[in-house]
Amino acid sequence: MTDARTLYDEDFVAWTEQQAEALRSAASGSTNLPLDWENLAEEIESLGRSDRRELRSQIYRIIRHLAKLQFSQAVDPRSGWRESVRDGRKQADLILADSPSLRAQLSELVLDENSGAIKCAISDLDDFGEIDPDMRRAMQGTRYTVHEVLGDWFPPDPGPRRAAARRR
Repeated sequence: MTDARTLYDEDFVAWTEQQAEALRSAASGSTNLPLDWENLAEEIESLGRSDRRELRSQIYRIIRHLAKLQFSQAVDPRSGWRESVRDGRKQADLILADSPSLRAQLSELVLDENSGAIKCAISDLDDFGEIDPDMRRAMQGTRYTVHEVLGDWFPPDPGPRRAAARRR
């Protein structure tokens, strides 16, 4: 077992899991202390879950904006979407630096967030009349990888702008 102080500094989520387990173990042999052992353990665990939820939220945001970058023909919001992706990646990096044990869950988190984030991106683009049935199907079939979500990857621009073509 890793020293608790060291683990706290190196991997917060792993520390919360270890401390919750230790509290539950101590509870069985310590009936004289007026502590609410189970709820204390659950509160400690919830601290680690909040890091997981925050990482999940950043992954969702990144996927949502990657999908809009990949499929939208709009010009103006692109820089904001790219900025949001970069910011989300930075926030995810900070969470993973504090809780490296979450790296083992990245594939699952990205897989879990793909469909919901893409569904929201479809709604966003539909609000501006950018979705046709072919694009909807293409977006619904899109799945981003951990590398695409948390690496330096950006989708290429989607090609000629429809709005420009309509004006001609």
